[in-house]
Amino acid sequence: MKDILKKIDSIKEKIDAHRPLDAHMVKQLKEYFRIGMTYTSNALEGNSLTETETKIVIEDGITIGGKPVKDHLEALGHSEAYDLLFRLAKHSEITEANIKELHRLFYYRIDEDQAGKYRKQKVIITGTDFIPPAPEKIKDLMKTFVASIPDDRSENHPVEFAAILHRKLVTVHPFIDGNGRAARLLMNLALLQAGYPVAIIPPILRRDYLDTLNITHKGDFTPFRKFIAGVCYESAKEYLRLLEG
Repeated sequence: MKDILKKIDSIKEKIDAHRPLDAHMVKQLKEYFRIGMTYTSNALEGNSLTETETKIVIEDGITIGGKPVKDHLEALGHSEAYDLLFRLAKHSEITEANIKELHRLFYYRIDEDQAGKYRKQKVIITGTDFIPPAPEKIKDLMKTFVASIPDDRSENHPVEFAAILHRKLVTVHPFIDGNGRAARLLMNLALLQAGYPVAIIPPILRRDYLDTLNITHKGDFTPFRKFIAGVCYESAKEYLRLLEG
């Protein structure tokens, strides 16, 4: 684990050597990762839009024939939540309100009544034996989670801290839907606040992603931390490639 964290930090040093970036480059990089992150995060949850179709929906406002309305709404919502990441990244803390707002922006087009609000129903997750907490426990669990954030940040490498945030949020599973996407947004908020590029989890790694996440529910956090470090490493390499290309 230490080796890959060192590799990530080495790439970050090379990225930092290019700073400050000119406004044009900043905009280009932001838009490049907007499409990549929106496409991959939605695809992990079964969204049928391709990366090119996601770009068309977000940048051109054109619907894709034969594709579900919900898939379009998810792309637009995730793009809005992505913008919020960069506004929140200017601050050093992460609040409960931040988490709720990330979910609200992603989800309000799909279900305005549930967007940014904790679920009041039990949920069953297919493909795993993990049973999310009962709805009446969520409020207290989220308070405990948010209270742990400062210590988790100070005691861990930024990449490990990002993985912890992701794991803890999906374990509480506070929302009726969109918990995975909210967790990935939260993870990337932590990375941005620490000066790291956003991390993208490609759909081809979906099985590894879910398997390592399921292992965390059994008490072993190491595989998931290593997995997140791996995607952070690949994303940082891609960011540097774009800078130097």
